Amino acid sequence: MYSFNNDYSEGAYPGILEKLMETNLIQTVGYGLDEYCKEAEKLILKHIEKEDSHVHFISGGTQANLLAISSFIKPYEAVITVTTGHINVHETGSIEGTGHKILTKYASDGKVTPEIIDALMEENTTEHMVKPALIYISDSTEVGTIYTKSELEELRHSADKHGLILFMDGARLGAALTADANDLTMADIAALTDAFYIGGTKNGALFGEALVINNERLNEDFRYMEKQKGAMLAKGRMLGIQFMELFKDNVFYDLAAHANKCAAIIKDALLDKDIEFKYEPESNQLFPIFTYKDIDKLSKDYLFSIDSKVDEEHACVRIVTSWATKESAVEEFVKAIKEL
Repeated sequence: MYSFNNDYSEGAYPGILEKLMETNLIQTVGYGLDEYCKEAEKLILKHIEKEDSHVHFISGGTQANLLAISSFIKPYEAVITVTTGHINVHETGSIEGTGHKILTKYASDGKVTPEIIDALMEENTTEHMVKPALIYISDSTEVGTIYTKSELEELRHSADKHGLILFMDGARLGAALTADANDLTMADIAALTDAFYIGGTKNGALFGEALVINNERLNEDFRYMEKQKGAMLAKGRMLGIQFMELFKDNVFYDLAAHANKCAAIIKDALLDKDIEFKYEPESNQLFPIFTYKDIDKLSKDYLFSIDSKVDEEHACVRIVTSWATKESAVEEFVKAIKEL
């Protein structure tokens, strides 16, 4: 049984494990103030071409979202996103648990637009309602689509028009930035968002995300919130070392490009079989529509998830490739698709 169920089934990029072993018995200070975290931050700031930003290493994506949003906005303020947004669907009400309402609209491509923002602003206008304060987007999105530079620029303009914070969930940022249709750089993202995070968990790290705060106001007292919410890892070096390795010699992008390459091979095989997709296949997450009969056949040898029911005979499934997906497994999967 080979898994195409997610992009974090495997452990970690070997270079990270080697560095962790090499530095294992070296003593450091704790809580993200060690030499490795400082070096990783230096590498990231140089890479995003924004030396005045601040980098905080967080253990996971849900924790990064919860920590950032609860820190950035006031108790009576709310978050704008789409119905498929990760914080709205797959984080067990973590944002609501911190006292913040999530305001949503449906988007067929999983992307927030200025029109969605305008509509939600018009629906929440007085002190008797929550006050929209932050725009939450993901790149790549929860349905595998990616934002273009012009789309992100439009969101920045909309955020400025309404006085909103623009925050990007980058759990799969590597996949987005190495997608064929992408025209964004990480420097563009740093220039256009108030904060974003660089996903390591789903791109070769054992665990961890690098939260980059570009708006100086949002960084004030952030470490106090980080500690209070239980997000300040005593052995912060474990995170710093991983991102230090990911941002050496293009490793971060090479790993993500491999995931996209494997997904593209599967996508082409599906297109050759005239199989339709629920969402535009742009990165390492694919959402093809299969008959239940074909799902049963493929499920004998491959693990993937059912995204949604289409009708009595068809369902949309979610296929995900990773930085460590074996090309031989992709070849076998393609062969199985051709035999449907």
